[in-house]
Amino acid sequence: MPSTGLLAADTGMGAVTLKVGDLDAMIRYYRDGVTLELLGHDGPVAVLGRGTTPIVILEFAPELRHAGPRSAGLFHTAILFDSREALAAAVYSVALKYPGTFTGSSDHLVSEAFYFSDPEGNGVELYVDRDRSQWSWTHGQIEMATMFLDPNRYLTEHLTQLAADAATAGTGLGDAIVGHVHLSVGDIPSAREFYVDRLGFETTTMYGSQALFVSAGGYHHHMAMNTWNSAGAGRRGPALGLGKVEIVVPGADDLGDLGERMSHYGVATRDDGRTLAFDDPWANLIEVRAAD
Repeated sequence: MPSTGLLAADTGMGAVTLKVGDLDAMIRYYRDGVTLELLGHDGPVAVLGRGTTPIVILEFAPELRHAGPRSAGLFHTAILFDSREALAAAVYSVALKYPGTFTGSSDHLVSEAFYFSDPEGNGVELYVDRDRSQWSWTHGQIEMATMFLDPNRYLTEHLTQLAADAATAGTGLGDAIVGHVHLSVGDIPSAREFYVDRLGFETTTMYGSQALFVSAGGYHHHMAMNTWNSAGAGRRGPALGLGKVEIVVPGADDLGDLGERMSHYGVATRDDGRTLAFDDPWANLIEVRAAD
């Protein structure tokens, strides 16, 4: 087992897979609203992202139904933009085409974020990071808050004519990636044991028994787990919503180290030589792959 027991500092997030009931409607939302590009569409599977980077993978699953409102699963997929102008273009695009899906906005000190709910109820966060030099750490925990962020003022300040034209045309600006993934879970101690003690993320902040934020390499968070709607939830059954969370480690050695660590802790894994897959305590599927 590796001596650090931690994921590599430059670990990041890959695409989030969603099981969907109306594939065409969901493609339209993420393409025309969120301004992702349709990178591929092969039968029941559509891949959307930016450039060559998949962000959301939609899998048509008409046999499934929505899970109960207090079930474990996806809280939101957070899409990170590379500039405030690019974020403003995406927010403006969703506001134009899907205004009823906006659920709120917040200044988190480390980031500026806008929240939406896609047509099948999956949470979506569109955000931009503040420069790391502006982040504050106290006793090993990052300082985050939920402060009011006026969406109209934000667009007034950051929506350039170029961004507005792009949004109106249904195209996006700049690069975007999955910055973090936030899950609904049954309890925080189990989440910490799995995602920190076993998987190898580091805790960046905790909100008592309600929420845990974790990352690799000092990011504010690559993943988060909360019990706000799902306290006491057990393992998920087959349902629409979250299909898979992808984590990307730098190389094959990192993947091998993780496989050894999960085996040491008795976590059942599926290893096809390229990816390592396993379930968290609530049957959320996690798949880890090497970047090279």
